[in-house]
Amino acid sequence: MKKNNQLLKSGVLTALVALSTPVSALEKPQTMEDMWKIIQAQQKQIDEMKTAMNAVPPPVKTASGDVKQLERKTDVLSQEVEKLRTNLSIPEEAKYKSAYGLGPAASKIYSAGKGLSIGGYGEGNYSAKVGDKGNSNDSADLTRGVLYVGYKFTDRILFNSEIEFEHASSGEGSELKGEVGIEFASLDFFINQKANARTGLVLMPMGLVNRIHEPLFYFGNHRPEVEQRIIPSTWREMGAGLFGAITPELTYTAYVVNGLDATGFTSDGIREGRGGGSNARAENFGYVARMDYDPGALPGLTVGGSAYVGNSGQNQTFAGQKADVFTQLYEAHVQWKYRGLEFRTLGSWGHINDAAQVTAANIARNGPIDPDHPNAGQVVGSENYGFYTEVGYDVLPLLWQDTTQYLAPFFRYEKLNTMAKAPVGYANDPTRDWRIYQVGLQYKPIPNVVIKADYRNYAAKQGPLPDDFNLGFGFIF
Repeated sequence: MKKNNQLLKSGVLTALVALSTPVSALEKPQTMEDMWKIIQAQQKQIDEMKTAMNAVPPPVKTASGDVKQLERKTDVLSQEVEKLRTNLSIPEEAKYKSAYGLGPAASKIYSAGKGLSIGGYGEGNYSAKVGDKGNSNDSADLTRGVLYVGYKFTDRILFNSEIEFEHASSGEGSELKGEVGIEFASLDFFINQKANARTGLVLMPMGLVNRIHEPLFYFGNHRPEVEQRIIPSTWREMGAGLFGAITPELTYTAYVVNGLDATGFTSDGIREGRGGGSNARAENFGYVARMDYDPGALPGLTVGGSAYVGNSGQNQTFAGQKADVFTQLYEAHVQWKYRGLEFRTLGSWGHINDAAQVTAANIARNGPIDPDHPNAGQVVGSENYGFYTEVGYDVLPLLWQDTTQYLAPFFRYEKLNTMAKAPVGYANDPTRDWRIYQVGLQYKPIPNVVIKADYRNYAAKQGPLPDDFNLGFGFIF
């Protein structure tokens, strides 16, 4: 608010300097409401002067030039109010800085004055399959276009949201090609530094990408597979909880949310069990918490972890029996940004109780998918895991010391298995055990825009997986 008041005073002074006649009442208005009062008072004075001029005989000598000058003063001030109203709502120069774990563009509302804030991001790519065995095609895709819309009601209460349009269309004829969805929509209530409240459709505070998923802030055209299949980004649920800073270096987030729905669990993991705020089942609840430590002695370093636990049975029957399907997911991460260096590593492990019952229900409900592998896709692993490590370095400062551009070659290694352990009575599926080697380049001509190129080499324990070459772009605003 201080910045907005300074802007307001600056605009008023500019208007006053442009006018030759001093008016003492205009010296120090504090708000736009004060300015409107001044304008109304001036209009009243104009009306009185016009009445005096038209009186016969005129009671006082009033020059028409005085009226015109006062009218001009009123017009200038009215224009300034309208300019300031726009500037307070949609600033011309936004500052991009991550706040409360969200991406920089998603965080604009936290630094805005009272009122509306609009931001967003978008990304698209071309993907060419290499060594394709006939099970996939090259593609060109506008992956997503996103609008962030926030509103600050007061300094202590605000609303923030993300509206996402995927794959450039929500449908074409009878074929659905994309979708429109709400990625998050929540109310924040600021109480004090150590404890603030949030409720609504919240992003689950797990991993490095689920909350900060804007394309400028992760390497490659695609998010890490570990943070799509083991931690199912973008993962959001209806819930409520607390967030804050225990100390300036130690932050936390903790929510109670609707639980996962085990009828969506498959060999690919728990991804399709997400509720997403769309009439999600809430017979069971999930509990998620995260902590991050940013030591002041090592600037740019973050060490943290998160955990999710909760029943996923949702009071449903699996293979003729009720099952709790207690689900656990844990992750730990380290991120270090030092000068041109960016290093990240993350590991995650999950466990699903009653996986055999869920598997039997899947097969009974869906039937065999592949005659040669009757249980393909239906067996739910009782354990899953994944980890990745990546490193990149901005080389342009080595060539041009004062450049604001960015060019970083990077390397990422991933290993994951959505069926690390099959339930009793079923066999492991080795096609779910993946290793991925990825190399690429990230180029940012300005801080808001990125151009990407990368190559991914896939290796499965069994079965062919085509490599891919990707070109793409991304932006935030």
